[in-house]
Amino acid sequence: MSSLDRSTLRERALHALRTAILAGQYRPGDHLGEVELAGRLGISRGTVREALRHLQQEGLLVPAARGMLQVHRLSPTEVRELYEVRAALEGLAVAGVIASAGREQAVEELRQALIRLDRAAGDFAAQVEADLAFHLLLCELSGNSMLVRTWRHLEGPIRVTVMSVGDERRRLPMSAARHEPIVDAVERGDEAGALEVLRSHMALAAAQLAGPGDQN
Repeated sequence: MSSLDRSTLRERALHALRTAILAGQYRPGDHLGEVELAGRLGISRGTVREALRHLQQEGLLVPAARGMLQVHRLSPTEVRELYEVRAALEGLAVAGVIASAGREQAVEELRQALIRLDRAAGDFAAQVEADLAFHLLLCELSGNSMLVRTWRHLEGPIRVTVMSVGDERRRLPMSAARHEPIVDAVERGDEAGALEVLRSHMALAAAQLAGPGDQN
């Protein structure tokens, strides 16, 4: 029973810390100390340590000075690389959806996701969720489970990146209008067109989120 309790505490700590990071309560570069977090959450340092290690595996935390961990701050180059990888993954997803026998149903589901994205406008937290849900759905509709798992591995760094920039820079790529041409091209069965729109979408997002930093 003690091991079950420990596992439950670890999962709760993991959920609380992940939520705090993704909600922007801990910003990129902030240090997370075991002692402080253990006191705040009312759990042991060992349980906190296990949760922090898991978040490090997810890419949300990276090693810092004195053995501590800090919220990952992606460089402009890393942001661009992240979105290049997204473009490749989601391009594969688009090709899979277009080639599938269920394309018509997939288009309907994507259009419903667009409606949710449009309704979320004005509520930043809801807009982030709706935007990520659209792209995750695109991957899921491809029927490629490994693609979905790989995309989910990028979700943490994507969230941290979006939360770390100014309001106007992060809103534009998330509008429903920016996503609709992707769905239109999928509906037409235009793989080349869909891939071009998707690449342009990711390039815009990377430019907005990376900002004027490192160009290497």
